[in-house]
Amino acid sequence: MSPARSNVAVRQKQIGPAMALLAKEWVLLEKVAKQDWPERPKQEEPPVSQVEIARMQTVLARQRASFTAAMPEAMSVRRDRIDRAIALLVEHKDSFAKAVSADFGHRSTEQTLMTDIMPSVGALKHAKKHFEAWSRDEKRKAMFPLGLIGAKAKVVYQPKGVVGVIAPWNFPIGMVMVPMAGILAAGNRAMIKPSEFTERVADLFAELVPQYFVEEEMAVFTGGVEVGTEFSKLAFDHLIFTGATSVGKHIMRAAAENLVPVTLELGGKSPTFVGRSADKKKSGERIAMGKMMNAGQICLAPDYLLVPRDQEDEVIGAVIKGVSTMYPSLLANDDYTSVVNGRNYERLKGYLDDAKAKGAELIEVNPAGEDFASSNGNKMPLTILRGVNDDMKVMQEEIFGPLLPVRTYDTIDEAIDYVNAHDRPLGLYYFGQDSAEEQKVLARTISGGVTVNDVLFHNAMEDLPFGGVGPSGMGNYHGQDGFKTFSHARAVYRQSGLDVGKMSGFKPPYGKETQATLRRELGK
Repeated sequence: MSPARSNVAVRQKQIGPAMALLAKEWVLLEKVAKQDWPERPKQEEPPVSQVEIARMQTVLARQRASFTAAMPEAMSVRRDRIDRAIALLVEHKDSFAKAVSADFGHRSTEQTLMTDIMPSVGALKHAKKHFEAWSRDEKRKAMFPLGLIGAKAKVVYQPKGVVGVIAPWNFPIGMVMVPMAGILAAGNRAMIKPSEFTERVADLFAELVPQYFVEEEMAVFTGGVEVGTEFSKLAFDHLIFTGATSVGKHIMRAAAENLVPVTLELGGKSPTFVGRSADKKKSGERIAMGKMMNAGQICLAPDYLLVPRDQEDEVIGAVIKGVSTMYPSLLANDDYTSVVNGRNYERLKGYLDDAKAKGAELIEVNPAGEDFASSNGNKMPLTILRGVNDDMKVMQEEIFGPLLPVRTYDTIDEAIDYVNAHDRPLGLYYFGQDSAEEQKVLARTISGGVTVNDVLFHNAMEDLPFGGVGPSGMGNYHGQDGFKTFSHARAVYRQSGLDVGKMSGFKPPYGKETQATLRRELGK
């Protein structure tokens, strides 16, 4: 047995005597059952979703009771939980990769290891290395004159309690386990609702988590929309949701009933500025990498390009070359991911049909000239769209697939104005060597995060906060910022032995001390 599972094994041994007693009682019940009793009408068993909903409520109560009884959570306990989370991922990485590929119709083992397992393990290891330093009390300076007479102030970081995690299907492992680094480092318990669209991954989580964690520490709940809806209504101490903006609104409404604080990582249409000074070859390669990874099914994927009008052909050519270099073929290429299901495939085809009908030019990037229409799966080549406008659905909705619209501009200010006229995105990208133009783009736009001369990579920096703004999300996590998100910053003030109220004039009857304080603080 893995050392990381030792605590679970110990707890299982502790409940052994109780299980033996239950077994004896069961034997007696069987004997009673053999007697002749009048038959009762058979009762239908409740639907699975109702069973799961009842279990959620029970587990929440048990986790909160266990958390309260264990306060304060020892650093050694937090470290052990992080170790077990790492072991769960590393020891079953191949099983997770197979489950993801089966859910998608195809996704390479290497991509799942690179984009789900590795970031999760990296986040957990980073938290393990730093969480004790993050947990230290922060001294704050007592205001004048209180500090002069012995008063002290500090901030203490306490775990919040039970954190709910609602994960999406596009990175069904990473979007559970990356935030888990901050959740466990802060000393919380966790309840997880994976996406029903990646049911094999959800079932694998449900199977594996109990092997590494007792239910009072971490629990997984599977099921469809009904289970997810009820999960979002639970009175958690914090809830983190990753997914579509439209669903995020429902999550926030449900959480509001119990005043549950929420972190929403939503997405949106991340713009990619290509400046006139950009190295077009490198820009094309890097944009192609970000758009083709996971077949564009990434909340941070470049959603549309903003390129100089006189350089449009050159930029599009560079992207096409970048795709062709990485993916000489697509249908039988293990490195290229399938669109997750028929529903999303048809949604993307609908965007293309709508754009074409409204005047867009469609450029299919199909290096090997393969027949996608005759294939049985949901793989889809990259399609670049020229001549797009805001009447087209592809420019109204987050794409989440291998479609890349291109808008042209004459001045960088025109491109900036276009971005600012729309919802603030989760990511923003700028390619160029003009530092003044770069500064103008960054200073005059607002987004969750920025990568300069590449795409996606700000998300890979564990020391940077990750999150959106408004329609692209709220709150953030990763590294110390995640630790603070899942912690309660508790203010602690220690008064001196002196009668500060009287000395400062705060204590009635008001007199000379009161007037002196008012003159000093208000300038009178």
